[in-house]
This record gives sequence, structure tokens and C-alpha cells, in this order.
Amino acid sequence: MKQNDKNHNESNQKIYSEDETKLILHGLRQYYVKLNEYEKNAKLIGLLNKIKFNQMIIFVESGRRCKALSKLLTEQNISTVEIHRRMPKEERLQRCKEFKEFKKRILVATDLIGFHMDFAAVNIVFNYDMSEDADTYLHRVIGAGRFGTKGLAVTFVADESETEILNEVQSLLKVQISEMPDEIDVTTHIENR
Repeated sequence: MKQNDKNHNESNQKIYSEDETKLILHGLRQYYVKLNEYEKNAKLIGLLNKIKFNQMIIFVESGRRCKALSKLLTEQNISTVEIHRRMPKEERLQRCKEFKEFKKRILVATDLIGFHMDFAAVNIVFNYDMSEDADTYLHRVIGAGRFGTKGLAVTFVADESETEILNEVQSLLKVQISEMPDEIDVTTHIENR
């Protein structure tokens, strides 16, 4: 991960110290993909068929989108488990257990998961829908690169407001998030075992 060489904009409130952010994000490769909203599904399916991973979490903005995306992926023979706030707590916990026990490799979820769960095998996070702010972004992506482990975070950016949030993330977290290359070296996000 490249560190941003530009000075931190002091008018922005820092949410984490620079040392904390470096520790949390060390080993995490972060990319964005600029696209239109209607291109997200095809791009995601293409990437899922191309990228190697242990487990991944795909973050969406609502329970309705969570259900729809999970259904779409299942129709494409991509097995997922979905978790969102509209589900009863017992059902959410059961689905988390399935995911944690590696019965499913892809979790489609709302931000509920980003703030409350720890899944050790997750090495990729997709922000299918952009987070609402830098703090939420950080809570989402730390699952893919905890404290020096390798991970990958890919964020879809579909409009100007999402570009502004991406810029806020880079400024506050002092990171450079690059446009996603056509090919990704698997060694950047999968540990040698």
C-alpha cells in the first residue's frame, strides 16, 4: 500500500492516529473501480470469477440490496450467505456461524457486520455500495487486513458523492487508493501457507 505523500488536511477531523491507521491497514491493498450503477453486477461477477480468495464480505447499503445481490449471485452459481438488520437476531447469528465455519465463502452484508464481527479467514472486502463515511469504510475493510495480514479491499465508485467519500477516506486515513488494475497478483492478498 502506498502512503499518501501529500500533507494531511488539518481542517478534517482525524478519526485515528497515523500510527493506529498504519497498523490496522498494513498489508491491505486498496483499489477503487469507477463505473455506473448499472454496471456493478456484471463487474462484480467478473471479478468473483477471476480473483482468488479465502473468504470475502461484500458490503451493500440496505437489507433490500443485500437480498437482491445475494439472489443474483446464487442464480449465477455463486454461493453466498446474506446478513442484514431486517433478519431476526437468531437467524443472523446462525448465518454468521455458517460463514465463520467456512460453510460459505462469500458473505453479502450491510454495515451491521462491519462493526460487530470478526472473521479470521476473510481476505477480500468489496464495497459494492460506498460507505457513508471514512469511519464506516475503515470498519468494513479492517476485516480483510487485520494487523499485518494480507488483504484486498475493492470499492465501487458510481457517482460524484461516492468520489467525495473516497477522497475523504484517503485524506483522513492517509492512504492512497489506486484504480484497480486489470490483473492482481494473488500474493498481495493471500498469505503463503
